[in-house]
Formats: sequence, structure tokens, C-alpha cells
Amino acid sequence: MPREELARFLRDRRGGLRPADVGLPRTGRSRTPGLRREEVAGLAAMSVDYYARLEQARGPRPSPRILDALATALRLREAERRHLFRLADTVFPAQTPVSTVRPHVADMLRRLPETGAVVTDATYEIIAWNPLAEALLGDLKTEPNLARRRFLHPDLHRSTGAEEFGEIAVARLRSSAARYPDDPRLRDLLADLNASTEFRHIWATNPVRTPGHRTKTLEHARGPIKVDCDVLHLPDDDQQVVLMTADPGSVTAKLFASLV
Repeated sequence: MPREELARFLRDRRGGLRPADVGLPRTGRSRTPGLRREEVAGLAAMSVDYYARLEQARGPRPSPRILDALATALRLREAERRHLFRLADTVFPAQTPVSTVRPHVADMLRRLPETGAVVTDATYEIIAWNPLAEALLGDLKTEPNLARRRFLHPDLHRSTGAEEFGEIAVARLRSSAARYPDDPRLRDLLADLNASTEFRHIWATNPVRTPGHRTKTLEHARGPIKVDCDVLHLPDDDQQVVLMTADPGSVTAKLFASLV
């Protein structure tokens, strides 16, 4: 746990709050900006000494309950709350994966006519896509989950780099399982995937992989299509935007244009 970074983060957020921001009276204030330590400790229902030790990088690793209380006391936004848990090297409290797309993200997909784009949630479910993505990947309504496609329906996942994506998918699903241990949809997905010997083997290796940039060739009815794949993270919703593009002027780019 990077104690100094956690301490600095707590001090910065305390210093940025005024008593009025948290419903406290302004009587007897010192000239020091922000809340007092005892005020934050009171709002978080913990001892002043314990909170002071956290701010001085002397405290033990705080529990999820303590972190949640501090996040509430300091009025942290969702991204800041997640950052606080990361600094404390603690798994963020279990929630349900967000399976809806924010309107501005859906609109972005519509404004990318020359790019195939999909949005996946923490279970690798494709929850939004544009026409070019469906033209490249095939019917996305019948089987919209990329992990199921990869391990259970290889006829729907015909491309080079399948082995690499298998490790990427398992790494993400292992991480999601740690964050959402009580989500029934994720449990059902993992139970289905366990029917795959390959999935079980990769899961047992506990791979650590990130999507990054990849180049692969899709086996399409119109012929092989070479695409560049890049991933944008939407951390607030634990989602990813996958962008599929082709080199301008290439044969693939011309094929792209003919698909939509």
C-alpha cells in the first residue's frame, strides 16, 4: 500500500472542503482552509487519532468499511472513490457490472462511420455497437458476449490472435469476478465457460494481460480483413470501447467502405 500517496490524497481532499459543503457550522474556525481532521473523523465515525495516522502515512491498511466511510465524509465522486480504494490496495466493494451505455458514448459510436466500434461491460457482453462493427463481426444480437464467442462458439470468432485474446478475456473476467463476486450474471457466464477445457486451462494460469493495441485478421465472407484494434477504458462504468480500423487507402479500407 503506497501510504504516502494515500496520506497526500486524504489531505488534499480534506483541504478542498468547506464546512458548509458537509453541513457543518462555521463557528470557531481557524485560518486553515478546509476541514479539520477532527471534523472528517467525526463525519466518518472514527477516532481522530486513527484518521491522523492515516494522513501522516503511519496507519495500517484501512478496511473497506473505513474507506467507504472516508469516501462519504470527503464527498468523493465515483472516480475518486475508486482511486481511494486503489491507493489502499483494497478491492472496490462488490457491485453489479454496469450494463447500460451512457448516451454520449452511444452517440460517439454513431459518429464513427469508418470505424467498427463496440462497447463491452465487465463480463465482456457487447452492450452497444455501430453498423460497421456488426458487418465485421456478424450477428451480435444472437450471441453478444465476446468470451462466449471465443471459447464456446469458435465459428463466431474466426480471426488470428485468438490465443492472445483468450488470455486477455480470462484476465479481465478474473478481475471482474474479484470485484463482483455476488453478481448472478457473471456467475452464470463463468459456469458456462467452464465447459471449455481451454478456458479452464487459461483460468488456472491466472494470466495478467491488458488489451492494448492489437492487429488481427478477421475471416470474413468477403475475404480476410486486416484490422487494427484499440481499446479505450471507461473506468467510471468499468467498460471498454473497442475500435477496429483499417489503414487508409488499403484494400481493407475499401472493403470497410463496402460493408456499410
